[in-house]
Amino acid sequence: MFDNSAVKGSEFLRKVKAVARRNKLGYRWVPERGSGSHGTLYLGDRFTVVKDLKKELGPGLLFDMYKQLGIRQEDR
Repeated sequence: MFDNSAVKGSEFLRKVKAVARRNKLGYRWVPERGSGSHGTLYLGDRFTVVKDLKKELGPGLLFDMYKQLGIRQEDR
């Protein structure tokens, strides 16, 4: 489902929401909890900061965000 290519922030949120549904985890996007165009994404008891939803997230940043949310490679 996930690959290592760059995806936009909005697409990342959509994919994480699908993971949350499959694993019955709480999912919450709070655009106000960030600086400028950044927002905070909560997945269960973990969270990560997502930059502008219209911009692409590089593979290194995506890897770090998945790690912060506890999403393993096989869950992607």
